[in-house]
Amino acid sequence: NILFYNIYINFNQGKYMKTIKENCQATQTIQKSEFICTLYRVTSVDEANEKLAEHRKKHYDATHNCYSYIIGNDASIIKYSDDGEPSQTAGIVIYDVLKKNELTNVLAIVTRYFGGIKLGAGGLVRAYSSSTALAVKEATILAQTPCYVVEIECSYPLLNAVQSAIREVLPYYSEITSQFLDTVFLTHWVKIPDLKKLEERLIQASKGSVKIKVIEEIIKEINL
Repeated sequence: NILFYNIYINFNQGKYMKTIKENCQATQTIQKSEFICTLYRVTSVDEANEKLAEHRKKHYDATHNCYSYIIGNDASIIKYSDDGEPSQTAGIVIYDVLKKNELTNVLAIVTRYFGGIKLGAGGLVRAYSSSTALAVKEATILAQTPCYVVEIECSYPLLNAVQSAIREVLPYYSEITSQFLDTVFLTHWVKIPDLKKLEERLIQASKGSVKIKVIEEIIKEINL
């Protein structure tokens, strides 16, 4: 019989967030001012502050380095700054773009080199919004997907059938570890909706002799 340990989902209710795979940048010129939006992948406030300090040092001669960050799987940590631009025309605008795209663990900095022409409040809002959106468009986005880590135990004669069943049900590469002891232990991560189908297919492939144990719940970042 299948051995299954029930572990109940403790993930937050509602939508799951997204993040970026790696840092990226986009640049545009508006009324002779250059706007450079850089997205940094960060996982803590300390890391965000470190990246911000490095960026400011690199662009020490910029007129403004406006920014926003969102941190945490639940996007609970946020901050934004206008860095000298008129209030509500930059930092919160950058934040709104990140929030609209359901991004977290991201620091967005829009660096402005003033070109001599004032844009007005509306123009600044459009400039900072579009600059951030351009960078997001350039980014490789990862979906934070709730998954189980499962351990599958089988005998050596059943190994090929079990591995074939796993490949059939899981179209993504999911192997974490393989241990070849008295029996074989295979550890895989599985998207939550795929678990039941995997169990059923393994029962069929092994005639009920495979053992499955859910070890933990994780958030896996998967390319959209």
